Amino acid sequence: MKLNDVNKGIHKHTKRLRVGRGPGSGRGRTAGRGNKGQGQLAGWSSPSVFEGGGTPLIRRIPKRGFHNAFGLIVKAVNVGSLGEAFEAGAEVSPESLRTAGLAKGIWQQVKILGNGEITKALKVSAHHFSEQAKAKILAAGGTITVLPGPAPVVRKVKKASRKKPVAG
Repeated sequence: MKLNDVNKGIHKHTKRLRVGRGPGSGRGRTAGRGNKGQGQLAGWSSPSVFEGGGTPLIRRIPKRGFHNAFGLIVKAVNVGSLGEAFEAGAEVSPESLRTAGLAKGIWQQVKILGNGEITKALKVSAHHFSEQAKAKILAAGGTITVLPGPAPVVRKVKKASRKKPVAG
């Protein structure tokens, strides 16, 4: 590269292209929009997924699977990590798991799983426990408290009707 090639291709003061300003401009008459079709009129712009009127790719691909938008996000924590993070006799709750860094991110409920070994007696409270986790915590001398989940939604319950007493 030479010093006189440094600014090659850089045009600081190029004029903006003014379309539709007569035949002498090079972009007159149809203003670069072609002769016919929906794109020739002012104010028309295609969506980002527009494919010329054909079925878009997003609609041609078969859809698979299911995502439950109302499902609860359950965070899994292993018994082995509880023994490492907490002292003997400590109370383990969802809040203390978050402060200890064992349950990061977004979640609504906590489930304790039985992977690993525990030798300390802990007072563990969570929403769900696996059978192995229950057995290991109780064998180490700890206690288990199952926290309640959200209240179920009751639907289609008729209210008591208020009938007027019949005068007789």
